[in-house]
Amino acid sequence: MPIDQRVMAHYTHGDLAGTILAALAQSGKDPDNLAQADLAPVDELHVGGRPATVEFAARLGVAPGMHLLDIGCGIGGPARHFAGDRGCRVTGIDLTEEFCRVAAMLTARTGLAGRAAYRQASALAMPFDAAAFDGAYTIHAAMNIADKRALYAEARRVVKPGGVFGLYDVLKGPGGAPHYPVPWAEDPSTSFLVSIEELRALLETAGFEILDLRDRTAFGIAFFHETRGRFAEDAPPPLGPQIIMGESYREKIANILRNMEEARAAPWEVVCRRV
Repeated sequence: MPIDQRVMAHYTHGDLAGTILAALAQSGKDPDNLAQADLAPVDELHVGGRPATVEFAARLGVAPGMHLLDIGCGIGGPARHFAGDRGCRVTGIDLTEEFCRVAAMLTARTGLAGRAAYRQASALAMPFDAAAFDGAYTIHAAMNIADKRALYAEARRVVKPGGVFGLYDVLKGPGGAPHYPVPWAEDPSTSFLVSIEELRALLETAGFEILDLRDRTAFGIAFFHETRGRFAEDAPPPLGPQIIMGESYREKIANILRNMEEARAAPWEVVCRRV
């Protein structure tokens, strides 16, 4: 099976919309009138969750009214933050069609349908004109993409000269191969991590000037230690990572924490400018 199909199979739920809406109702939320914060337990599943999104967005220095591209948008949590809290217009793309449908549904229910939109597309062949966006970002998506040279070339193509490009991704550490499964992959066949040195070279070759680098490993370890009691519960809250990650979510979360503690994987933020 081609890599793209394996990645889509990993993330496709089948009834993700219905499961999330039912979990919201069980949590005492009104599914027809949602606040962004209501969705944080399920739509901010990258290392550090909502706090990481808020800090990352602030470091990008985006301004209200900018049109941003979210590459690998998932079900739209970060896009809704950029749209609702940062005042940007956001277009999100994701390889998984179900994610795009659910992102649009949740965005409408938070009152942001006019400011964030989603479409199914490959990050290696984006359906946009050159220089179509004021800036772009990607959060925990590149780990599933083998051809990173093509990924960053496409990102540069669609961003205007001088525009910002931000990455918050899990990179390869010096401690050896990661333990699997992890949230983004069941095994190494769909996991493609690079080191920070390799990432810098890829971005510079693509035509980006690197403005800022930040290792978020200590932050990620502290986050998971702080929240692991919630993840370890026999009966987790209805709205949580198990909806996206499936029954093995505890093992996946334990492994990403172990991988960070053993220097096998490290979350990094990178802020660039399109030359």
